[in-house]
Amino acid sequence: MIRIESVTKRYPDGTVAVDRLSLEIPDRSITVLVGPSGCGKTTTLRMINRMVEPTEGTILLDGADIQRQPVTTLRRSMGYVIQNAGLFQHRTVVDNIATVPRMLGWGKQRARERAAELMERVGLDTAMAKRYPYQLSGGQQQRVGVARALAADPPVLLMDEPFSAVDPVVRKGLQDELLRIQEELGKTIVFVTHDIDEAVKLGTMVAVLREGGRLAQYAPPAELLSDPADAFVEDFLGADRGIRRLSFLTTTALELATDTVIPPDATAERIGAADAAHLLVTDGEGRPLGWSEPRRLTAGDIRPDQLLPYGRPFVPGVDSLRVALDCAVLSPTGWAVAVDDTGRVRGVVSQQTIGDAIRTAHQDGRTAHQDGRTAHRGGRAGDEKVAG
Repeated sequence: MIRIESVTKRYPDGTVAVDRLSLEIPDRSITVLVGPSGCGKTTTLRMINRMVEPTEGTILLDGADIQRQPVTTLRRSMGYVIQNAGLFQHRTVVDNIATVPRMLGWGKQRARERAAELMERVGLDTAMAKRYPYQLSGGQQQRVGVARALAADPPVLLMDEPFSAVDPVVRKGLQDELLRIQEELGKTIVFVTHDIDEAVKLGTMVAVLREGGRLAQYAPPAELLSDPADAFVEDFLGADRGIRRLSFLTTTALELATDTVIPPDATAERIGAADAAHLLVTDGEGRPLGWSEPRRLTAGDIRPDQLLPYGRPFVPGVDSLRVALDCAVLSPTGWAVAVDDTGRVRGVVSQQTIGDAIRTAHQDGRTAHQDGRTAHRGGRAGDEKVAG
């Protein structure tokens, strides 16, 4: 665990970058520091590996004061990833990744084998090993940066806005890759971003900082979105924080309609029995083809190119209510298509049903939150977190 105890960073001109900050960063988690420009996010991160020395306070790593450790030993025990990757331009990909192991005395062959292993882990083709950074895309360079930070298997990974310089599609892919790697490796990650969507997606815990480096709120993402500490946090989260919160609400209990799903060989009686303005037509294996009006199906004059698109489907129990609602809103019929992990249709669900599920989840969340507050006031071990 990393424990930051009443840490302040004051510069000679009197500027206070971080003001009496206290945080407990759990092991094997992603803790995100987020806030407006000038709130001390990067300064806090750099104090953890002593690139910046605190003016006051203490930072403990597994109970030991980092000020009492040799700075080179401390930094080699922490991976560090920055914006634009910060790669050595005169070194190949494999040698960039092997940098820290070589500094630790590993042989060249062993270090390069480790680098090749990590290239595969971060989703890079090992055929790129002998390329130079300028021959890579921005997203590929960031993957190399992550691999280099992981090369010596450090328990702590510090990441300073590592994905902010790439386009949104690449950024999403890098975020997903980081979550996958974290699930496999279980590092203690401290991640700095100015993007609240990125913070909510990645963070196990999220620390919102105010200008001047003061802590505004420290909570799991779902709790942050459902119960902001004050007007500053609420404003920073934005007007659509309610939509973001849907990312933490499950689709497991959604009631799916199946009577409006029609196979290609459906009889006229089956089609007529479905009381709906549109029916979802599937292929012979149960995969969605598109929507049609019942009368056109009965007449037998429908062709695949005349079907309305079924849009993007969702997987119940895997995707969130936010995804399901998005699918329904974007559907030309207002109904979202639910599929299993093979792409076969499980049923369809209306915007109204999704709305009912959202209201139920909010009500359950409020009840759990109130129960937690009551337990806390009563001196018992109450959990005030809204699980969503």
